[in-house]
Amino acid sequence: MEYINYGEFVYKNDELYCEDIPVSQIIRNVGTPAYIYSKKYITRKYLSFSDAFKEVDHKIFYAVKSNSNLSILKIFAGLGSYFDANSIGEIERVERAGVSPSRIGFSGVGKTEEEIEFALSNEILVFKSESEEEIILIDQIAGRLNKKALVSVRVNPDVDPHTHPYISTGLAENKFGINAADSLDVFRRCSRLKNVILDGIDMHIGSQINNPEPFVEAVSKLSEIFFTLKGEEINLKHVDVGGGFGIKYKTEIPLNIIATANKLIPLFKKLDCEIYFEPGRFLTANSGILVSKVLYSKKNMNKHFIIVDAAMNDLIRPSLYDAYHYIQPLMVLNGKKDIYANIVGPVCESGDFFAKERVFPLMSRNDLIAIMSAGSYGMVMSSNYNARLRPAEVLVDNHSFSIIRSRETIRHMLYDEEELLKG
Repeated sequence: MEYINYGEFVYKNDELYCEDIPVSQIIRNVGTPAYIYSKKYITRKYLSFSDAFKEVDHKIFYAVKSNSNLSILKIFAGLGSYFDANSIGEIERVERAGVSPSRIGFSGVGKTEEEIEFALSNEILVFKSESEEEIILIDQIAGRLNKKALVSVRVNPDVDPHTHPYISTGLAENKFGINAADSLDVFRRCSRLKNVILDGIDMHIGSQINNPEPFVEAVSKLSEIFFTLKGEEINLKHVDVGGGFGIKYKTEIPLNIIATANKLIPLFKKLDCEIYFEPGRFLTANSGILVSKVLYSKKNMNKHFIIVDAAMNDLIRPSLYDAYHYIQPLMVLNGKKDIYANIVGPVCESGDFFAKERVFPLMSRNDLIAIMSAGSYGMVMSSNYNARLRPAEVLVDNHSFSIIRSRETIRHMLYDEEELLKG
């Protein structure tokens, strides 16, 4: 098989390193399964993204949903990032990472009254709203609290991002945003509300977009709405492009952010307003891996199965989306025969797999593997299915590493239920 370097995960002397530390050294201290992240990679990706758009006034709202560990959020806070949150829990996480709520945008298609009141009371920066009914509710709650709410409206531009159906969010058939054809009337009506200040127009057309053209098409459509409203003296202060910037999982060519910026900046300059971005996966996916240990190897009929100690409860993307993650041993296994194998976990589901019919060297019990590109939508989507314990999380910073979330214990998992049983 081919051994591939991803960002700060590089093979040196036939062994996988994260920055300046052998991954195997980390695992000797924390065990498996474990998520490992590179601080250097996150920092570099954020700064290069911001630099690509330096010609226009912009804010980067890191998408908290992609990786919400407090230590990861703290890295972004130190870089000057804003944050895109989708729930009270995500707002709380950002605040507990030491971030002012004035740096938080609140997204989501189904905000509850409780969440809206919480966000208003905490004085977040802006609500990113997805329906007229929601905006009216924000106005009512803001009036009751004697506050003014900055609101931007998510418009669905009906642009096909050519990505997986589950992560396509900008087509007319998707649940997100307001139909572009209806958006002008929504802006007009909501501009008359007393406790809402219309601040911007938003979009998010999907995830894993590796071509600039869908962004160009969508921004062009939003620009038409922006200028029509401006002609009616509804002056918006920002345009939010959303996220969805594609990365490398397998052999795909990741989105070239400089080439994308070169195509978008002329459109942004015509708008002459602040531009918001909401990258998540683009900044963190290839900052992280999930390390797992081989438990057993066996053959059923003509299929070879490598059973590892990580499972779908630790990383559900392959089971949920049939998502591809490159998988490779931590040590280069020279001289081992290549075989076609399935890498599977211990959970009682046939859908508990990480790879199907791929070429791997013949691996033995206790060999370690790295599941690449696991820094986004990994730990945040983990669960206790089969009453399995969630893995540890580790952050590497040059020559040192720190545990940023301890491996879950039985006590952690059962504490609340046991207390309730006591009455």
